[in-house]
Amino acid sequence: MQLFYAPDVTLPYYTLCEEESKHCVRVLRLKAGDELHLTDGRGNMHRCRIVEPHQHHCTVEIVETQTEYERLPYSLTMAVAPTKNIDRFEWFLEKATEVGVSRIVPVECDHSERRTIKYDRELRVITSAVKQSLKAYHPELDDLTPLRKLIAEPFEGQKFIAHCDPNSQERLFLPAIIKKNENILILIGPEGDFSPEEINFALENGFKPISLGTQRLRTETAAVTATVMVATINGL
Repeated sequence: MQLFYAPDVTLPYYTLCEEESKHCVRVLRLKAGDELHLTDGRGNMHRCRIVEPHQHHCTVEIVETQTEYERLPYSLTMAVAPTKNIDRFEWFLEKATEVGVSRIVPVECDHSERRTIKYDRELRVITSAVKQSLKAYHPELDDLTPLRKLIAEPFEGQKFIAHCDPNSQERLFLPAIIKKNENILILIGPEGDFSPEEINFALENGFKPISLGTQRLRTETAAVTATVMVATINGL
């Protein structure tokens, strides 16, 4: 299956943008009558047939649509502090998209080593992972958000904070307390961990402290581990 991302898809005919048209016609060498798939990133998977294989404006006809294609039974929001080496954060974006995530919030923390991100670049990483892993749902990507602002926002569902402070209240192993088929928000801090003040603020706002195991994990590894744990508990 060759999947293309088309958030503005129209029925019954759609013309790929120039970049995607070039990839379709010149790289993949698809011809009139060949089939490909489009997704709008909102759960619709369209099976299409090429009617005009032009390298600048390839037009397809949509012949079949599957709605809610491989829809997850839960909604996962991962709030993660971007790493100093942005490649590591982008690795998380890619892998979380492959495993299954609904929303990603880059957060700025007291101990953050990176306080800027290139939003368009990070969005392209996610889009590429959507196409490579044949997803019909495109994760939302928020702008860089102050941690306390996110914590204070209302959230209907389970809220967790993963941290390493041994002096805080007891942390429970994440898989032991996840409820299936629900909304979940998980906070993952920077390499220097959350500050005690941030941890206390999260606990005061209804977040439960969690552990991801006995091993010391990098930020991006912890974030992917948490994503996989949620998917596993939900049977995926």
